[in-house]
Amino acid sequence: MRIVVGKGSCGIAAGANKVAAAAESYLKAQGKEMPIGVTGCIGMCYLEPIVDIFDDAGVQHTYVKVNEASIQTILEAELAGKRAEAYLISDEDASILQKQTRIALRNCGIINPENIEDYIAKGGYEAIKACVTTMKPEEVIEQIKISGLAGRGGAGFPTWFKWNAARNAKGDKKYTICNADEGDPGAFMDRAVIEGDPHTLIEGMLIGAYAMGSDEGVVYVRAEYPLAIVRLTKALEDARAKGFLGKNIFGSSFSFDIRIKAGAGAFVCGEETALIASLEGERGMPRLKPPFPAEKGFWQKPSNINNVETYANVPWILKNGGAAFAAMGTENSKGTKVFALTGKIKKGGLVEIPMGAKIKDVIYGVGGGIKEDKAFKAVQMGGPSGGCIPAELIETIIDYKSLAATGAIMGSGGMVVMDETTCMVDMARFFLDFTCKESCGKCIHCRIGTKRMLEILTRITEGKGKDGDIELLEELANQIKASALCGLGQTAPNPVLTTLRYFRNEYEDHIYNHKCTAKQCSALITYEIDAEKCRGCTLCARNCPVNAISGNVKEAHKIDQDVCIKCGKCMSSCKFDAVHKN
Repeated sequence: MRIVVGKGSCGIAAGANKVAAAAESYLKAQGKEMPIGVTGCIGMCYLEPIVDIFDDAGVQHTYVKVNEASIQTILEAELAGKRAEAYLISDEDASILQKQTRIALRNCGIINPENIEDYIAKGGYEAIKACVTTMKPEEVIEQIKISGLAGRGGAGFPTWFKWNAARNAKGDKKYTICNADEGDPGAFMDRAVIEGDPHTLIEGMLIGAYAMGSDEGVVYVRAEYPLAIVRLTKALEDARAKGFLGKNIFGSSFSFDIRIKAGAGAFVCGEETALIASLEGERGMPRLKPPFPAEKGFWQKPSNINNVETYANVPWILKNGGAAFAAMGTENSKGTKVFALTGKIKKGGLVEIPMGAKIKDVIYGVGGGIKEDKAFKAVQMGGPSGGCIPAELIETIIDYKSLAATGAIMGSGGMVVMDETTCMVDMARFFLDFTCKESCGKCIHCRIGTKRMLEILTRITEGKGKDGDIELLEELANQIKASALCGLGQTAPNPVLTTLRYFRNEYEDHIYNHKCTAKQCSALITYEIDAEKCRGCTLCARNCPVNAISGNVKEAHKIDQDVCIKCGKCMSSCKFDAVHKN
C-alpha cells in the first residue's frame, strides 16, 4: 500500500500536514510504518485535503475532505482490504479531470514535486535532450511558431516571435526570465505549477534558453509564495546534480543555469519592463518601449520574459510537436488555457481546457455552477485589468479575440464568478481600489486618474452619487486607457467600463433611486421586520450589537433606523424569515 497526500498551498491550508501526521501516527501504532508521499494541487481545491491510497495491485482510491479523524477510519478500512465509502471521491467530482485537457498541469497532483525521478519517469527532460542533441535553435523556434503558443501571462503575444527577436539580437550576454509574480486577485495558476511540477518550468526555460542563445536564467517569484520557492529551489539543486543545469548540458556546448529572485509582490511587476527594473534593484516601474527587452532588457542585455504557464507548455510541445498543440483551440488562439475558478462557484480550483470552449462549459460543466444554485450574474475575466462579462454572454467562446470583443481580456486566467447578490458597482470599486493602490505612480493618468475614479465609485456606493458621475467616469476611463504608460494602467479602467456597458442600470439605481440593486451597499439598504411574521422571540434583539431593536416578548419588534448599523445579524439570526433587507 502507498499513501500520497496533496500538499499544495490549498491542501496545507485545509489541514493536509495534520492529516499526514495523523496517518503516520496511526500506521506506527499498527506496526505498519511506511512513508507518506507528497504531491501538489490537482486542481480540485474545494475537496482538499485529498489523500490517494494505492493498494498492492496499484489501484488508486481517492479520498476527499479528509481530516485527522477520518484518516484513521480510511486507513483501518484500507488495511482490511476494504474502502471507506463515505470519504471516497464521487463519480461526479472524479469526472472533472476527464472534462479537461491538461498540458501545463499534466503532472500537477500526480507526481512528487520534490523528487526529480518522478518527473523523469513521466518523460521529463527528454524534450531538452532532443533539442540540444538533434535540433538547431532555429528548428526549436519553428516548432513553437507552428504550435501557435501565445504568452499566457496576459498580453497573449506570440511566444516564437519574442524568442526569435531575442535570438537575433546582438549581445554577448542574453537572459531568460520567468515572470512568476502573479499579482492578480484570485489567480493562483503559476503558484500551483511551481508547487506541483517545478521541473516543467525548468525544462521549459532550458528549451527557451537554447533557442535564444542564453546562458543565464532568473525566476522572479513573489515572496508570498514560500512553498513554491522551497520546491523550486530543491528542483534546481536536483537538476544541477543530474547535469540538466550547468556547463555543457548533455555533453554539448550549451550551458545554462537558473537562479531565483523573490519579489516584494508588486502588481506592476507583472509588466515586463517593471519586472526588469525590480531585478536590477530599482523600484518596479515600467519603462518606455521601444527598446523592447529582446533588444535591451535586464542590464541592457537582450532578454526574454515569459510567465510560468507559458514555459510549462514548452516541453510538451517539443516532445509532441507544434502541430499537436495547434490542433487544439481556435484559429487565433491555440492550445489550452489554465483558469483559476473563484468567487460564487461550487467547485473552485484550477481547470485547464482547450481554447474555444465556452464560458458556460467552464462555470457549469467543470465548476459545477453557482453556489446555493443562485442565478449567475457575471464573471470577471483577466484580473483587475480585465472586465465583467454578463450572464447573457455566457455562451462566449474563450479565446483572445472573442473575450476582447466583450471588453474583457484573457489575462493570466483568473475567473471570478458572481451571482445575483453581487453589486456590480461595488465590484468595479473593489478592482479599481486594487489597481489604484498598485499603481507605481510613474504616469499622472494612472496615478491620479484611477484615484479620481475610485473617489467617484466610492461616493456612489455610499449613496452620495450625483448627476454627471457616470459621464465623468467614462471620460476619465477613456483618457486613462489612451494615455497611461504601460498596459496595466491602460487596462485599469476595464472593470468600470464593462460594468457601465452591461450594468448601467445599477449605477443609475445607486445615483438616482438611492437603491442598491443587489442589496449589498450598506448606505443604500435598510433592515425591516415584518410584523405579521415576527413571533417576538427576541432573538434578533439579543444579537443586535447596538441595541437598535426593541419590542416585548411575543410581540412584533421594530428596528430603529437611526441606530441600526446594517450589520445583518438580525436577519441571519431570525428563524421565522421576518427580517427583510430592502
